[in-house]
Amino acid sequence: MAQIVYEHKITVLQSAIDTNGHVNNVVYIQLMQDAATAHSDSLGFTSEYYENSGGTWVARSHYIEYLKPAFLGDELIIQTWISSLRRSISNREYAFFRKSDKTLLARAKTVWIYLNTQSGRPARITDELLGKYLIDESYEPHLA
Repeated sequence: MAQIVYEHKITVLQSAIDTNGHVNNVVYIQLMQDAATAHSDSLGFTSEYYENSGGTWVARSHYIEYLKPAFLGDELIIQTWISSLRRSISNREYAFFRKSDKTLLARAKTVWIYLNTQSGRPARITDELLGKYLIDESYEPHLA
């Protein structure tokens, strides 16, 4: 069953830590992509689906606001949701929480463009995609 907010959970590994002793900034972008992919997979939109559909998503831009650091061994809950879905553009939002103390560590957003894989040009988001992704323009991240 589709949910507005999808939760992706990870434990911070040594490979994510930078010379400042916390999760490296670029790791957040990888985690954003991982959470988006896991959400998509949970709805049946796997890599096989996209290979057969003639469409794919590409990132146009990322925005991240770092609020608190994450450290080695922290269990993180990454919430992700779609805040808008129009024509060929999707705005996907993210909130990074440390599970142990429910601290909001970062907020982020990616603007995704849906492309026709043959032409490489923006394509209208299919009715199938529109029918499964639930949208919430006003969700305020929190842990239950």
